[in-house]
Amino acid sequence: MSFFKAQQLYRMAEMAAAQRQGISLRKVMDEFDVEERTARRMFRQFEDLFPGVETRDDGDRRRWWTLTDVPYVQHRVLRENELAALDLAIRRAARDGAEGEARALEVARDRLVASYSKPMTQGAMGYSEILLLANGFASRPGPTRKVPEDYLNLLFNAFRGPTMVEIIYKGARDPEPRKRLVEPHAVIVGTRYYLIARDVDADRQYRQFRFDRIHEMYGTVHAFERDPDFDVESYSAQAFGSFFSEAEQGPVRWRFSPSAASEARDFVFHPTQELTYLEDGSLLVEFTASGWLEMAWHLVQWGNAVEVLDPPELRDMLEQVRRGEVDILP
Repeated sequence: MSFFKAQQLYRMAEMAAAQRQGISLRKVMDEFDVEERTARRMFRQFEDLFPGVETRDDGDRRRWWTLTDVPYVQHRVLRENELAALDLAIRRAARDGAEGEARALEVARDRLVASYSKPMTQGAMGYSEILLLANGFASRPGPTRKVPEDYLNLLFNAFRGPTMVEIIYKGARDPEPRKRLVEPHAVIVGTRYYLIARDVDADRQYRQFRFDRIHEMYGTVHAFERDPDFDVESYSAQAFGSFFSEAEQGPVRWRFSPSAASEARDFVFHPTQELTYLEDGSLLVEFTASGWLEMAWHLVQWGNAVEVLDPPELRDMLEQVRRGEVDILP
């Protein structure tokens, strides 16, 4: 067996041992950029080399391979915060468009998890999942407001339950702060921090609660069932930054001048963006989201090199920001 093939099988072992679901034919094809026939041959070699391999078929008749025990170094203790930090770094790098960095971190994470026996990793992996929820998977780079650390610690414990939290909150239309009992689902981090939660006493729709408008926060012993269909990545993708407005939700189209097109091409403005080069060398950026003011704050940095094609309300707002006529603070 060549050294390169041995490396591939070793990597398969790391993935099969580290990933809870195991590995599938499609995962191996994507990981090593091989055709199905080659992937099947690799799995035959993999099964011969690692006697601890277990297989199962899911509801879609896809086969998954898992490695229940790996003869690597297994006497160390996997620290919860180490695994959580790696998982957070992977998601942030991927979200910010640093694909190479995200890939390298993912390989390092799998090697770390694969080097421990299953019992040693379960607690750390559970902790990591909770911490990822608490961080919301939706943090954006750039300046952010300070947030009381005790709020984040309290929410972390609520995520672990999960249990409801009680907040004293003053919304934009509330004359005075009032008490709300909510079911926390995520925290979105941007220029501001937002708690995404369902109000138990209202219509139970997901709402955004600004941290700077939370006067007090208390933990409770009231358990609730977390919505299995809630996905914070999908939820946060409705916004350009951290603010979501149903009234503003819709198609967005920007055109960057030929002189700025090459620079704009390297930006990930939104997870759903589509980039198209036009005949004159300019770049068309299209996505669907809300948050016109945050878009305008960003676009003003591009000067006259960017033009808003849609929506017209954003185009007008950008001109107001350029003239200094918007009195809304970050």
